[in-house]
Amino acid sequence: MSVLTRSSLEGSPLADLHVLAAELGVDGYRRLRKADLVQAVLEAQPGGAPPEEEVLEEGITDEDAPKPRTRRRGGRSRTRNADPDEAEGGAGAPIADDTPDDDPDAVDGERPARPRRSRGGRSRGGAVAEERGGREERSGREERGGREERGGRDDAEEDGAVVTGVVDLLGNGSGFLRVSPPEPSDDDAYISAAQVRRCDLVSGDRIAGPVRAPRRSERYPSLIRIDTINDRPADEVAEGTPWDELACAFPTERFALGSEDPTLKAIEWLTPIGRGSRVTITGGARSGKTEALKRLAGALATLDGLEVSLAYVGVRPEELLEAPEGIAPVAALGLAASPEAQGQAVERAIDTAKRVAARGGHAVVLIDSLAAVAAPVARRALAAARAIVDGGSLTVIATAPDALGGETTVISLDATLTSTGRLPALDLVGSGTLRPELLVGAAGAEAIASARADALV
Repeated sequence: MSVLTRSSLEGSPLADLHVLAAELGVDGYRRLRKADLVQAVLEAQPGGAPPEEEVLEEGITDEDAPKPRTRRRGGRSRTRNADPDEAEGGAGAPIADDTPDDDPDAVDGERPARPRRSRGGRSRGGAVAEERGGREERSGREERGGREERGGRDDAEEDGAVVTGVVDLLGNGSGFLRVSPPEPSDDDAYISAAQVRRCDLVSGDRIAGPVRAPRRSERYPSLIRIDTINDRPADEVAEGTPWDELACAFPTERFALGSEDPTLKAIEWLTPIGRGSRVTITGGARSGKTEALKRLAGALATLDGLEVSLAYVGVRPEELLEAPEGIAPVAALGLAASPEAQGQAVERAIDTAKRVAARGGHAVVLIDSLAAVAAPVARRALAAARAIVDGGSLTVIATAPDALGGETTVISLDATLTSTGRLPALDLVGSGTLRPELLVGAAGAEAIASARADALV
């Protein structure tokens, strides 16, 4: 290895210095500033650091030579010695002193050729050389060294490969782009919560975008941006009409449950539910509200084209693990959870379903229960349900001690009938559907009215 000089090292990119330090076995070289790294490389090379020139010019000793000045650039100090060979006076010219060019004591022809000193302490010849010959090198050093110091961020962001996959959201609002859904893999890309909110992503969306390599403390690549959502430009999908401003209509498409369960048959024909309905299952303690909700969830999960989600908030601890087959609860909070935590869980479930419906899909959210949730949160959750004109729908079905108001369907259960095993335990007088003819036709609406009249006898 040739002898390394300080000036050559100081003009080298940081990445090249790291390579030299690694070859010389310098410990902890990545944590050193460039000036300290240069000194460490000089000391680690065979033979140690080269001695400083003791004689700069005949008759001028090192003690007589002006001291190198410290030049600040970008908040970091570094010291350089001017190279005599770069001076305008040619080889062997001394380092420039502070004598001005118009020194009255200087005599033309007697003053030795010397370069002018720049304000940073370097000779003008060195400055010119750096300005003219080193501009490209400095630009490259800033690019390569900057990327090294930033952990390769620029390379990844500029050259990231485009990845396509399916969104899998997490409970904290962030998610993953699964390249081989539904199984996770090391090639999956992390999606930040900010990107999820900005693009209104929901689980199941197919997206594409460039990714960057994982940094030191990261395990997975990260998505830089989202280019397409479900084969449409992300900007078109994200810039939609606010949810509350979407035109909606009364439900007209009835859920055909097709179950032989007596409770579900009674609900389907006597209190029909449609896409976009706001439904509460009411009744006293031990009237069977939770059981009816679970059976409804199981039946709805078998229907095609529905995104069914179940949220447990404030239920008995024993019920947290009891979910219909094929449905994983999006929230599972027991009795001990605070009303604030329960309300946040409900709002997250509703927000996710809103995004599905806004894209033209059909979502159903089942909530057990709204009893401990703050009244404003409960009303907002119920009010979110709607059938969007020429679009998707969001159906909300929740258990509650009493009707909240604004429902399109109320399913009231009788605790006396439930406790004696007389099913269906439907209280027809307290139950009902608004505009049933839109769901079951005029004849069906008349049959419902007749059944309710018979129940009064």
